[in-house]
Amino acid sequence: MRPSFYPRLVNGPFDDPGLFISFMFEKRAVLFDLGDIHSLSPKDILKISHVFVSHAHMDHFVGFDRLLRLLLGREKTLYLYGPEGFLSKVEGKLAGYSWDLVHNYDNRFALCVFEIRPDRLLTRQYLCSNRFQSGQDPGKLTFSKVLVEEPALMISTEILDHSIPCLAYCIKERFHVNIKKEVVLNLGLDIGPWLNDFKQALYRPNSPDSLFRITTGNETSGGKSFRLKALADQIAVITPGQKVAYVADVAYSESNVEKIIDFAKDSDHLFIEAAFLEAHRDIAEKKHHLTARQAGIIAGKAGAKQFTIFHFSPRYIGMEALLYQEAREGYERESSP
Repeated sequence: MRPSFYPRLVNGPFDDPGLFISFMFEKRAVLFDLGDIHSLSPKDILKISHVFVSHAHMDHFVGFDRLLRLLLGREKTLYLYGPEGFLSKVEGKLAGYSWDLVHNYDNRFALCVFEIRPDRLLTRQYLCSNRFQSGQDPGKLTFSKVLVEEPALMISTEILDHSIPCLAYCIKERFHVNIKKEVVLNLGLDIGPWLNDFKQALYRPNSPDSLFRITTGNETSGGKSFRLKALADQIAVITPGQKVAYVADVAYSESNVEKIIDFAKDSDHLFIEAAFLEAHRDIAEKKHHLTARQAGIIAGKAGAKQFTIFHFSPRYIGMEALLYQEAREGYERESSP
């Protein structure tokens, strides 16, 4: 089955962390972590609707300036999420520039920023037209770990420890819809944009007997109508949804490990940091990072179908094969029956 979204690391394993996730058939993407993003094309950056920052260490947040620069003057709302203290971090970035000319922009550009705390979410909006000033107290929302919930998917978080709060993120599709194209054509229908509308109708709580109207490219008016469930039975194969989890910069503690295993359980793909080799476990402990073996063990215990390690210490340049081997051994040890 073709996946609904495509995750890829923004940079190589020794460079700044970041996971770019593009959505099939949509000019849209989300980003987990915001390090150096110069390897992303402007076209890809302009697709980003939501950014989820694990923590505000420089290598996870330095890309904010480039993102902001490319979005200025555009009709767009960008949603930003980060850990405790994130509002002040974003405001500090915005305060570093002069905004005396932004009144010349005709389009409305806004930042909606969320600060994730264990008991609540704090949120503020910053408008370009108002020089990114926010004179209001932050709004307060209940924290339920689910940050974004749409008909087709949800994005959730878990608060981990990296000597400071560090957030893991997960994107989960409710279910996956694969289209039988030959059946569609046999019904006298086009393969076209209406199929995305059809999928969205399945995700919404519609009655199975509700009518779904199709206007194909060959018709100038009218169209064909089908009962939603009857059409789905003919042209769709529905399977469990895709799950992608992202874990960056965490200490190998009992609490962290338990949280990650539960959070990333049965992921189709787990992206997990692995800064050091097991031989340097003492350094990993001091810096609150994982070793490659620990990352592999966690991926195995979580039952991840596939996992990718990243965020290697530069001391291993030219030796990355050792990190991959160690992680694989840890994974296989936990995955074997």
